Parts: sequence; structure tokens; C-alpha cells
Amino acid sequence: MPGIDECLLEAMRLPGARGAALVDWTSGLALGTVGESPGGDHETTAAEAAELARLAAEHGAFAAADEPGGERPPVEDLIVSNRDSYHLLRFVDTSFDSSVFLHLWLTRAEGNLALARIRLGEMAERLVLG
Repeated sequence: MPGIDECLLEAMRLPGARGAALVDWTSGLALGTVGESPGGDHETTAAEAAELARLAAEHGAFAAADEPGGERPPVEDLIVSNRDSYHLLRFVDTSFDSSVFLHLWLTRAEGNLALARIRLGEMAERLVLG
């Protein structure tokens, strides 16, 4: 089972990957980063991505119809796209409070969003924190 560094390095092997991070969405702190960061600052990117993740995680409007509330965030992942890239935020279930997510930044030209979503989900399931 991979730890943070191994997981982030695996994410960087995905086609079109520019940068990856593991972020705590309650504090906005990056627990690990690799590669580039939009704007050049990993901590700022982590804090900004955490705001978006927190918005989705704390509101029941995004919950599945059969899961109105609970311990886990109501969403699996978020996808934000712009003219030249994708940002994929994948929530990670943990044994403590499930307040972390993987953030993958992909170029649009080389990235494969479907593949990245599948692989990030697999990484999130195998990730060992602690």
C-alpha cells in the first residue's frame, strides 16, 4: 500500500500530468506535492482547491439520493476544466475524518480525463495515511 509520496509520483505518471498534491480540505494545507503548481505556488493552490472541495463536501445538495448524510463527503470527485487544463480533485476515505483529497493538474492536450479519474480513484483506495 503506497504512502503519500508514492501515490503522488504514481499520479505524475499519468498522461498530461503537470502537478499533484494531497490536500487537507479543512485546513487548506498541502500534505504532499509533486511537479508544477498553477501560479507557481503549491501552498496557494492547495488553499484555493481546498475552498472548492470544502464547498462540495459540506453541502448535502451534492449527495447521492440514497446517502443524505454521513461520515464521508457526499461527492467522490470534482472536475474543473479551463481552456488548457483539467483539475481533478478526488476525495480520500480515511480511518480518521476523511478530510483529504488528491488534486491532479492535467494538460488538456495530452491528458486523458477518464483514465485519470479511474486511476486517481484506485490510488485513493490504496493510499495509506498515518
